[in-house]
Amino acid sequence: MRDELILENIRSNLIRQEETIIFSLIERAQFAKNSKIYEKRGIPIKDYDDSFMMFLLNGTEKLHSLVRRYTAPDEHPFTSGLPEPFLTPMIYEWPIRKTNININDKIMKIYINEIIQVICEKEDDGNYGSSAVNDIYALQAISKRIHYGKFVAESKFLLNQEFYSKLIKEKNKEELMNSLTDVTVEKKLLERVQLKAETYGQEPNAKNPVLKIKSEVIKEIYMKYIIPFTKEVELLYLLERLN
Repeated sequence: MRDELILENIRSNLIRQEETIIFSLIERAQFAKNSKIYEKRGIPIKDYDDSFMMFLLNGTEKLHSLVRRYTAPDEHPFTSGLPEPFLTPMIYEWPIRKTNININDKIMKIYINEIIQVICEKEDDGNYGSSAVNDIYALQAISKRIHYGKFVAESKFLLNQEFYSKLIKEKNKEELMNSLTDVTVEKKLLERVQLKAETYGQEPNAKNPVLKIKSEVIKEIYMKYIIPFTKEVELLYLLERLN
């Protein structure tokens, strides 16, 4: 089995991604909700009919697409109509099956309607550009982590092909989801994320440390969204695995 598909290596990768997600949420939480940046024409932009944040996100993804970011198996854009890369394509064997699975629309809705509401305290502080830039960092980090479920699913499939092939052919979603759930691993993950959030979310050596964002909030975001969405991607991937 290729190194990137060894389950322990995948878990190590996901653990490293935790810091990126936690730091990006801490950075976003220093600004207000600034709901105006998510509303269509909330901040008018000439010849553009969507939101201010989507304008910045699309522009960012266009630049990243030019340098072939979205040719990698662990990267998924939020916007469409992106330009082709001008760099020469890299030739390598994909470690997973190529699919069109992308749940970024769902991630975006949850991020704006749920996550922003619990990590940001003030309603509006006028820091629209800074808020949107940090949104982009957070969204990309969360999306990468969730869609890494494809690697998890491929690794588990290769370790027990007969078992998974049977369930896939039967379209037994319930048993597939049960096989993807490891309560012990999830419990350790949530404990680790909360500890990291407590550690990173305060000034070191402060006499009366005040958390920039409550560690319970980060833990809840993982429990309610990141873990379930990752398993959803795993399930979707497995259901297409034999195609």
